[in-house]
Amino acid sequence: MILTTTPNIEGYTIQRYLGVVTGETIIGANAFKDIKAAFTDIFGGRSSTYERVLAQAKDTAMNELVQRAGQMGANAIVGIDIDYETIGSGGSMLMVACSGTAVVI
Repeated sequence: MILTTTPNIEGYTIQRYLGVVTGETIIGANAFKDIKAAFTDIFGGRSSTYERVLAQAKDTAMNELVQRAGQMGANAIVGIDIDYETIGSGGSMLMVACSGTAVVI
């Protein structure tokens, strides 16, 4: 499956537009990750703990996006947008939502 944030794919002609497709995930960071991240906040630097959680959430949402597009008969997704939000009490949960247009090229 070809994935792109652009509205078309260079060298290919879109034969059919199948519709909007989405993938979402909500993931929580546990208390141990919060404690480790607090030290990073105090002393500076990157929070590899949260970066791993963020990457995992994005990968899960993108995999869901691809799976749903495949079920529609798509072999590519164009115009992909990835949104990140914190939700829940005190922003303790991370939501990643991906959307795009499922197409046949």
